[in-house]
Amino acid sequence: MPVFQLPEAPVFPHPSLASEDGLLAVGGDLSTERLLNAYANGIFPWYSDGTPILWWSPDPRLVLRPKELKVSKSLRQVLRSGRFRVSADTAFEQVIRACAGVPRKEEDGTWIVPEMIGAYIRFHQEGYAHSVEVWKNEELCGGLYGVSIGGAFFGESMFHSCRDASKVALYHLCTYCNEVGIKLIDAQVHTEHLERLGARLMPREEFLEELADLVRLPGTAGNWGDDAGGG
Repeated sequence: MPVFQLPEAPVFPHPSLASEDGLLAVGGDLSTERLLNAYANGIFPWYSDGTPILWWSPDPRLVLRPKELKVSKSLRQVLRSGRFRVSADTAFEQVIRACAGVPRKEEDGTWIVPEMIGAYIRFHQEGYAHSVEVWKNEELCGGLYGVSIGGAFFGESMFHSCRDASKVALYHLCTYCNEVGIKLIDAQVHTEHLERLGARLMPREEFLEELADLVRLPGTAGNWGDDAGGG
């Protein structure tokens, strides 16, 4: 399959034209209009310093339905303990920078490059990118961020500096999604960690069919405030 060079207009080839590893296109920019069009069509940017912007749509796709999150007995004990305070959209920049600084297995450096950080901070300010933050003794010790369009949340990255903090963030994200009608969390590519928490692989064609309906639902744009937090 060819890899497409994107034009100046914020449009994409159909995801079914992606290469076997999911790479669809190269180039373009990280404008809000292009990012919204990408996510709504099951496409996301993922690249490194020194390379052009690369756009992906893998097959199969890892997804998590918020109602299917597996909450272990130990995690329930952590949630009841009051060890952590959880908030949303109060420290987006801190979360994305913390995610960028986390070493990843089999990755040299980070894909959350400075250009990406700046673009998603703008995306957040415009009400489309959101963060869930986990605090311990008033210090940020875990969190996640992603993009919300209609009834779908597109998870980008998570981090933790103390045990269980990222799981707590995911639990509160799923709780909030259930409350506001977000029916699917796109986790993009397979990880054993997320599979253990209830995520499953979905054929891209099936994912795109469901996504087309979900992005038409009433959205949750704007600042989530503390609505996704648990106190």
